[in-house]
Amino acid sequence: MAEHAPREITQRELRNESGEIMRSVERGESFTITRNGTPIGRLIPLRRRTFVPRAEAMAAFATAPVLDPDKLRSDLDTAIDQDPFGRDW
Repeated sequence: MAEHAPREITQRELRNESGEIMRSVERGESFTITRNGTPIGRLIPLRRRTFVPRAEAMAAFATAPVLDPDKLRSDLDTAIDQDPFGRDW
């Protein structure tokens, strides 16, 4: 699903049509607010996406280190077995 460029609205439109604009934000629309023709801010929805495209997820993890599950398990078991205060009982 392609994202759309935010719609530009003036400060006056934001003030006069705030109810409709907020409903549009709830539906997922974004806005760039302008004052005297100059962009001054963005109004974006905070709702989290439930679907992340595969290519985007792969790109996010492309630089992540490779984990060895056996070493991870061993390291966790060792950490759990240690006294958090370094005492030798």
